[in-house]
Amino acid sequence: MTSNTKKLFIKTYGCQMNVYDSQRMADVLAPIGYEVSQDMDDADMVILNTCHIREKAAEKVYSELGRIRPLQDRKAEGGGRMLVAVAGCVAQAEGEEIMARAPQVDMVFGPQTYHRLPEMIAQASRAAGEKVLDTDFPVEDKFDFLPEETKVDGVTGFLTIQEGCDKFCTFCVVPYTRGAEASRSPQSIIDEARRMVAAGLREVTLLGQNVNAYHGEGADGKEWGLGRLVRALADVDGLERIRYTTSHPRDMDDDLIRAHGEVPQLMPYLHLPVQSGSDRMLEAMNRKHTADDYFRLVDKLREARPDLALSSDFIVGFPGETDQDFADTIKLVQKVGYDAGAFSFKYSARPGTPAAAVEDQLSEAVKDERLKGLQQLLEAQQAAFNQSMPGKTIPVLFEKKGRMPGQLVGRSPYLQPVHIDGPDRLIGSIIECRITETKGHSLFGEPVMAGSEDEPLERKRALA
Repeated sequence: MTSNTKKLFIKTYGCQMNVYDSQRMADVLAPIGYEVSQDMDDADMVILNTCHIREKAAEKVYSELGRIRPLQDRKAEGGGRMLVAVAGCVAQAEGEEIMARAPQVDMVFGPQTYHRLPEMIAQASRAAGEKVLDTDFPVEDKFDFLPEETKVDGVTGFLTIQEGCDKFCTFCVVPYTRGAEASRSPQSIIDEARRMVAAGLREVTLLGQNVNAYHGEGADGKEWGLGRLVRALADVDGLERIRYTTSHPRDMDDDLIRAHGEVPQLMPYLHLPVQSGSDRMLEAMNRKHTADDYFRLVDKLREARPDLALSSDFIVGFPGETDQDFADTIKLVQKVGYDAGAFSFKYSARPGTPAAAVEDQLSEAVKDERLKGLQQLLEAQQAAFNQSMPGKTIPVLFEKKGRMPGQLVGRSPYLQPVHIDGPDRLIGSIIECRITETKGHSLFGEPVMAGSEDEPLERKRALA
């Protein structure tokens, strides 16, 4: 690190889109001399990239700012300065309050404005110590202003293709913190994917708040859906696996469903949040689909891709949820069968959302009991799916060394961790493996050898 280089520490909360955003912040700051450090204590700049989805998200940010304050003071005593920024969705929702409650914060900016970081730093670095608040939704697309450099750490990575949400589910803050649905151009996504592959990527996960609402404008002026984009990415040489998250049932169109059956690079795993099995609760949540709509969609997906594994999101204890509403959710889970597990949460009010103002809020005890019952069922389904794997041969993309000497860890098409004994040179390869046993959520196996040769059988691109 040269004397002109400054240390940048970024703490990332929440979703994979925030992980992507944090990396792009680092890309934006690299040309002006900031190098990412894993040590906050002596950083020249600290960014807290926040998430508003989880309970008490804002309080966690204030707690972290309290821990940072002594570091700032120590830096100042030595004649230096530690710039502190709060970014992301909490910043977008509560920017002015953050400035008022935490005067040591130099910059507060939302997820749509981090491409303006160099200007913000210049403003905050003036002698007067000017505070910067930038939580507008700019007219310009931030992706048009970000540098091309994209660091790839390993053989898998994330690529944001769509942001924002127009659905306005009554429990969700995303439309207020990320703004309206907006999609990147297909060519910019394909170009970024090619750069990532050139840097060593083999698998990409496409990100968006409603990723299957993707509607980018092509060079010919025509609108692309996610199905067409997936097909184009499948033609990128060296990109062997494609995934996407998070999807909405209302945006799962026929072309995307067909892509699941026609594009071998598109993995047979789909996260398709339903939130509840009760039509009454779905209406209260403003989901604008019914349980039967969801069942019909699942049937179409499984007809297109019979080996598809499903995951989902559930909220229990939504305001007004009765025992019967919860029973309907259990029935839905039993009928669908979530092979790849699912994510379930207790409802917690988000300030400014319609559901937070509903008087019929449930007790924590009721929510705890329902969550426990739902999670037991979901975990049993996932365990049954994992226990069905021994004896099967599946392609595994190996990502890194395991904890034990000589061990490698990779991912199945269904995102299960798979452990084998093998040489480091297999990292980055997709190898046919015979699964021998399961332990917890992990699979263990052995590579299938290629005929009489003492070489593992690598899955060829056409069969990925």
